[in-house]
Amino acid sequence: MTEIVVKTEITEADERAVREPLRAHNRMKTGFKGPNGELALLIHDDSGNVTGGLTARYGYQWMGIELLFVPEAERGKRLGTRLMQQVESIARDNSLTGIWLDTFAFQARGFYEKLGFSVFGEITDYPVTHSRYFMQKRLL
Repeated sequence: MTEIVVKTEITEADERAVREPLRAHNRMKTGFKGPNGELALLIHDDSGNVTGGLTARYGYQWMGIELLFVPEAERGKRLGTRLMQQVESIARDNSLTGIWLDTFAFQARGFYEKLGFSVFGEITDYPVTHSRYFMQKRLL
């Protein structure tokens, strides 16, 4: 008998067990075999500790920014802009169509708009009294 098990903590093995067959299914349905992967651009302090950076995944000709964090003490030094410029350069080098990301109203929508991103979707009241924005920048 098939059963559904609820877990409140996801292991890497759990995620892999769902992700890998889903990716195989998607490849079969789309026939897409283009470049795909993941990357991290990391900010290191003087001691070599990672204090922030950017993580992304790409596939289907798009780069998806998952996380971007610049430590408070480093803000205003153009580190976020440099990270975004570098990931855009990587996307262009891979001939990707564009970059997409999401951000909250209390985060960095204006920052991304200054870099050429535009809103293509919004969830209101997420969290309550705020919005979550989905943004894209087409490169081709």
